[in-house]
Amino acid sequence: MSNNDIIVSLDIGTSKVRAIIGEINNGTFNIIGVGSADSEGIRKGAIVDIDQTVQSIRSAVDHAERMVEIQISEVYVGISGNHIGLQTSHGVVAVSNEDREIGEEDIDRVLKAAEVVALPPDREIIDVVAKQFVVDGLEGISDPRGMIGVRLEVEATIITGAKTAIHNLLRCVEKSGLKVKDLVLIPLGAGQLALSKDEKTMGSVLVDIGAGSTTLAVFEGGSISATSTLPIGGDFVTNDIAYGLRTLTDQAEKVKLKYGCALMDNAAPEVMFKVTRIGSNVDKEFTQEDLAAIIEPRVQEIFQLVRQEIKRLGYNELPGGYILTGGTMSMPGVLEVAQAELATSVRIAVPDFIGVRDPGYCSGVGILHNAIRNIRVRASSGGNSSSNNKKPVNRAKQNPAAATQENSSQKPGFIERLKNMFSEFI
Repeated sequence: MSNNDIIVSLDIGTSKVRAIIGEINNGTFNIIGVGSADSEGIRKGAIVDIDQTVQSIRSAVDHAERMVEIQISEVYVGISGNHIGLQTSHGVVAVSNEDREIGEEDIDRVLKAAEVVALPPDREIIDVVAKQFVVDGLEGISDPRGMIGVRLEVEATIITGAKTAIHNLLRCVEKSGLKVKDLVLIPLGAGQLALSKDEKTMGSVLVDIGAGSTTLAVFEGGSISATSTLPIGGDFVTNDIAYGLRTLTDQAEKVKLKYGCALMDNAAPEVMFKVTRIGSNVDKEFTQEDLAAIIEPRVQEIFQLVRQEIKRLGYNELPGGYILTGGTMSMPGVLEVAQAELATSVRIAVPDFIGVRDPGYCSGVGILHNAIRNIRVRASSGGNSSSNNKKPVNRAKQNPAAATQENSSQKPGFIERLKNMFSEFI
């Protein structure tokens, strides 16, 4: 890994497509650019129109490029949805080095061995996450690099997805003129970013409430153990407002963002707003209390469904509680409703980087976090993988005329230096 690497994540959601540019500079990581565009062609987290989705991706990437004058050509793409499945697997290999020291190659081989599982023809492996390594019978090893051993085993979680959904996502990104560096499971990346080590070990639930769907991820024993998607999210709240106030969906969304409050007790009766009603040119006035009376029941329902789904997955009380992310969490009062409905410890996770301090950016920053973690692991092991030796492809935009001028100006300088060198001997 070079001292100055640029990596880009692409989070394709139901309401927004977000491109986030991160920079690794001498071991430290910063967010240097964010591009966002309204998402077209996606319903409830699934792609329903490829051309519209491509247009949204291009808009978000262009926005990010203009912000930092960097040409983006490679991206890490986030994936989630109800088609995602997890299954456990086991891999065993003999250590290949003569001195029996476990290296990067052995870890790659044992993970490849864990990938050898029977899958239906309509499913594909997205990632393999190691839960623990076992060296000659010694369990509980998180990183066996540099250890001495004869037999290396891994207990891993294999993340699979529907081929159709994966290939449609890849097709959209490639049609926008970008190369997919890797696919990252969004709950896994967001969990690594938002959850503490203890929360992942003791057991907790990451709840990502987006516009079109709510994604749940259960972490236990240090890694992801279950995931599920509920087809309900912030868009349902918008639709309720549109029906309740008898107005257009666009207006309902604006009202929700500006005046929305999920708790009746916190709503202010003196805060007033007007909306144009469907089939009429006359504006009607409502209070924030009227709006909260529509929003609160739907938000309560979302958290009731979350609790039921966690019980269905076989988890009753998790010591780490619930960690909430997603754009819907920006609304005042949601945390209080969640605490009342879930009856356990609940907190909202927000990325701690300038420019992305909003629960809605947790997925995009989580994708970067996952990518950096993998890059650093390879770099720390002195990995000689070709991906790390390549020149960074995301590079600063350059004026072609200026580039040719720069090259031509370098040539005389080099010849002059040669002349000066030889003139010393004459």
